[in-house]
Amino acid sequence: MTVQYLKKGKAIEAKAEINTQIRATVEGILADIEQRGDAAVREYSQKFDKWAPASFRLTQEQIAAAIAALTPQALEDIQFAQAQIRRFAQIQKSSMHDVEIETLPGVVLGHRNIPVNSVGCYIPGGKYPLIASAHMSVLTAKVAGVKRVIACAPPFDGQPSNEIVAAMHLAGADEIYCLGGVQAVAAMALGTESIAGVDMLVGPGNAYVAEAKRQLFGRVGIDLFAGPTETLVICDDTVDAELVAVDLLGQAEHGPTSPAYCITTSRKIAAGLPAAIDKVLSRLDTAAIASVSWRDYGEIILCDSDEEALVEAERLCSEHVQVMTKDPDWYLQRMTSYGALFLGARTNVSYGDKVIGTNHTLPTMGAGRYTGGLWVGKFIKTHTYQRVLTDEASVAIGEVCSRLCALEHLAGHKEQADIRVRRLSK
Repeated sequence: MTVQYLKKGKAIEAKAEINTQIRATVEGILADIEQRGDAAVREYSQKFDKWAPASFRLTQEQIAAAIAALTPQALEDIQFAQAQIRRFAQIQKSSMHDVEIETLPGVVLGHRNIPVNSVGCYIPGGKYPLIASAHMSVLTAKVAGVKRVIACAPPFDGQPSNEIVAAMHLAGADEIYCLGGVQAVAAMALGTESIAGVDMLVGPGNAYVAEAKRQLFGRVGIDLFAGPTETLVICDDTVDAELVAVDLLGQAEHGPTSPAYCITTSRKIAAGLPAAIDKVLSRLDTAAIASVSWRDYGEIILCDSDEEALVEAERLCSEHVQVMTKDPDWYLQRMTSYGALFLGARTNVSYGDKVIGTNHTLPTMGAGRYTGGLWVGKFIKTHTYQRVLTDEASVAIGEVCSRLCALEHLAGHKEQADIRVRRLSK
């Protein structure tokens, strides 16, 4: 049997006219904020979010009030999630080491791992208050050793989200702003009279925020170029169609262009999944969004073997890959192109998104072919250094360097080597 595409979704291709419009809008906002600073930020915040307080930065009193407004259970749950994320991030950081080695007698090479000095974290919150994004960005940056971490989130229902503010503060944010959209990203990256600029931007956002990060890349570092959320379930007869439907729709609710793929070796699941999707949609409050995403971008791919399923999974290179098969580790050992793996029916993407400890900022649009997701290492720069301890070592290296520079016809480079050979030769 060859691979059968029982349901095929639209190709994820950005419409040129929409991209052009978004690009032009963002360019204008960035240029305006760079020129007029706080005044422009305030105007755009009023225009897009109907929000223009005396100060976008929250005071310690406002932060304390936000935390006090939470139920004890909500506060405990936020702290639990952050404990898991902090612990895993600390373990990841401990895997990174400075190195120094004497590669030849008298020649010492090394590198140092140095945290970025300042980071701006964007936490989406206008449509849904995405509390977990504060953990994933702010907390991870602080574990990495970033000295100054600032965080921005838009107002939710006309005011700062208590839950997001609490998560930002407990994660270790040094400055917290209730400010959203392109204006927030621009203020953090470019700096204004009231907000000092940062060295790096991280965090997800809508198409305008993603475009702003793309245009600002180079002036500042960024985590990833983000596209719509993607999910892939690889499954066999060890699970049922309802569970697969829940796991697909749990990510399809992110937006109407979020692909949800099912690759299965089970004819029973392939046949029963459409009805299971309809059944699960009937009990989801977010069905209006998830149903469109599934209708337009959902796929059902029936394969004859794990080997065929692996080829399809590698081709799709999905952000989230949930493996619910008899032997999930078979895929762990063989897959190379994805954002994150969720192995076995006991776990799921929502665990990873919210609480289990791994970071949920992951590559989309095929970027998993060449990069992983956000982790402490993204906030740490690895810088090399060299030291030559003896005259003899400098002469030995210099003589080879001189000849190589001559081959490249670089006289200035050659003279850098030659002057040392002349002066240090015995």
